[in-house]
Amino acid sequence: MDISKTNRLSLVEQIVSQMESLIESNSWPVGSRIPPELELMKQFDVSRNTLREAIRALVHAGLLQTKQGSGTFVCSSSILGAALEKRIQKANLLETLEVRHALEREAAQLAAMRRNKEDIDQLQEKLKACQIAAEQRDSKSYVEADFELHKSIVEASHNSILIDLYEHMTLSLQTSIQNLAEITTHSDFHIGIHQKLIEAILEQKSNQAADTVNEYIAQFKDTLL
Repeated sequence: MDISKTNRLSLVEQIVSQMESLIESNSWPVGSRIPPELELMKQFDVSRNTLREAIRALVHAGLLQTKQGSGTFVCSSSILGAALEKRIQKANLLETLEVRHALEREAAQLAAMRRNKEDIDQLQEKLKACQIAAEQRDSKSYVEADFELHKSIVEASHNSILIDLYEHMTLSLQTSIQNLAEITTHSDFHIGIHQKLIEAILEQKSNQAADTVNEYIAQFKDTLL
């Protein structure tokens, strides 16, 4: 089989690659405004046209967003995250819930098998924050605490791909959690199921952890349907 020669990256592609690296390394955090044109032209040693073409490519990919009169801002930490975000925005709440089910069930099982002392401390801390927010009837704080708790469970799985997928779906998953919290008024159920899930993970009962995820997802589905 003949092997074709690889094409060298164009100058625009090189700038795009460098900008991607700055975004993915968090040197340009999500929500931040990138440096002005003149500064970037000097930094990358390129013309204005080359720079603008690179920025347009990243805007099209969903990593950057240009706001008239304000500048260009980072809106996603990776091309994968941007693509997932666009796709999830087109999905309904039930579809998003089904994706949550798959990710969180697997994460809970893995967390039960792999959690370490640091994970245990994090899980207990995030659970306490959920309980406080629920007791205070602070819905905004509860949604944030709830998401942080689930994120900690995913991190305790120690599966880097699963962690990345969950991280890239952050905004849509938070919206899902908020929507479900608004239509589910049983705060005692939320607290009880969270307590049950964390206990299963701490006691390394992976099947029980998965069953608990199945239980709260089934409750949410019943509410939706």
